[in-house]
Amino acid sequence: MSQQPLDTIIIGAGTAGLAALREVRQRTDRYLIVNEGPWGTTCARVGCMPSKTLIEAANAFHRRHTFEAFGLRGASGLTADIPAVLQRVRALRDQFVAGALQATGDLGKACLSGRATVLNPHTVDIDGIPYTTRSIIIATGSRPSLPDEWLAFGDRMLTTDTLFEQPTLGPRIAVIGLGAIGVEISQALARLGLQVAAFTSGHTLAGLSDPALNDVLTALLKQEMVLHTGAKAELREVPGGIEVCSGTHRVVVDQVIAAMGRVPNIEHLGLDTLGVPLDSRGMPAVDTQTQQIGNLPVFLAGDANAHATVLHETADEGHIAGMNALAAVPARFRRRTPLSIVFADPNIAIVGQRMASLDPRHTATGTAGFENQGRARTAQHNHGRLCVYADKTTGCLLGAELCAPQGEHTAHLLALAVQQQMTVHDLLGMPFYHPTLEEGLRTALRDAARQLPHARTSDLATCMAIGVPALD
Repeated sequence: MSQQPLDTIIIGAGTAGLAALREVRQRTDRYLIVNEGPWGTTCARVGCMPSKTLIEAANAFHRRHTFEAFGLRGASGLTADIPAVLQRVRALRDQFVAGALQATGDLGKACLSGRATVLNPHTVDIDGIPYTTRSIIIATGSRPSLPDEWLAFGDRMLTTDTLFEQPTLGPRIAVIGLGAIGVEISQALARLGLQVAAFTSGHTLAGLSDPALNDVLTALLKQEMVLHTGAKAELREVPGGIEVCSGTHRVVVDQVIAAMGRVPNIEHLGLDTLGVPLDSRGMPAVDTQTQQIGNLPVFLAGDANAHATVLHETADEGHIAGMNALAAVPARFRRRTPLSIVFADPNIAIVGQRMASLDPRHTATGTAGFENQGRARTAQHNHGRLCVYADKTTGCLLGAELCAPQGEHTAHLLALAVQQQMTVHDLLGMPFYHPTLEEGLRTALRDAARQLPHARTSDLATCMAIGVPALD
């Protein structure tokens, strides 16, 4: 056992662990960071960055379908070299991972590879050696959810942990699960020319709760792939491949990608030694404003607590945990406005409160479609829909859901507005340049404003649409 207690031990070197490390290093040199498995963060290795690299290639190739409308000829001669696409994904991925590794490259003995097990709130076992510490930060991340029985399909069963390592893919692919990851991957592979069949046991896609938006997204995806919803997918070996059955639907494929969400890495970590109640998943209650477990000097941050598995929230939680692990009294932090983005085309985003969480009796809903929106038409991106939700009494913007061209940018504007507690009329008083896709947001805000008390007559927020698509 180490002779002097450490100030903290960070278990896990993903995004949350590295954010915690940044704070810890400013306050003490008596710490350890320990990681089991590959270093370099889930985002850089197998998550955000390689998936977006794949999506960019897919969208670039898919763009050829609009060339004739632009007067550009010869698109039919273009082909996608899948091995070359995947090679580029891995090359860029390796650069992103190398950057992440630099965060721990100079730590020396303070950086350990090994398995950590919590023995009590002040002791952590690392590969058989116990270390005493004032506090513990747990940031062990998550892994793809995969039923044990599907492991029998060997290397034909893929997850995001293995997808990008494949030398090639297809030609027949099934994607099981249509949350954020499933929608992104299934569309990208379909756009690269693979035969994709996508399945979900639910009826909503990519986290959307607004039925009108879900219908728009479903219709758009069905133009690019076979899509089955509402029934569990069953897999079995058949001559020629893997058969996927869902209700009355059947397809035989070469490979299956499991995209059914992620599972926190908390098994065998020793959380049962902390003396606090655990839920059915083995998870303790965590205060989202402090990241603290009960009143213990133990903090659980990032994907490992399953609170908000998006990078900026994960980084925030690591920041909070790193500060509070060394504080005399843990500080309570105000969390950011919820923001999630799915990088399908059109982009899908949820900002603030979802439609499903709002009372329709007290909510004004403003909508806008992009079919006839000027800037969207010029780019052949005229599809999708945007919905904003506001309090009927105060006009305060509560949230939004959207499936809209380049919606990632509009989503950020809306998140800023929600966090600043702006009203619909506040936003309508802001400039909207012409011609931009953001004018679609103005259309939705104007729709919501018609359901709200009138603004001051001197307020430019009352300016109505001209009524000419090319100008509005």
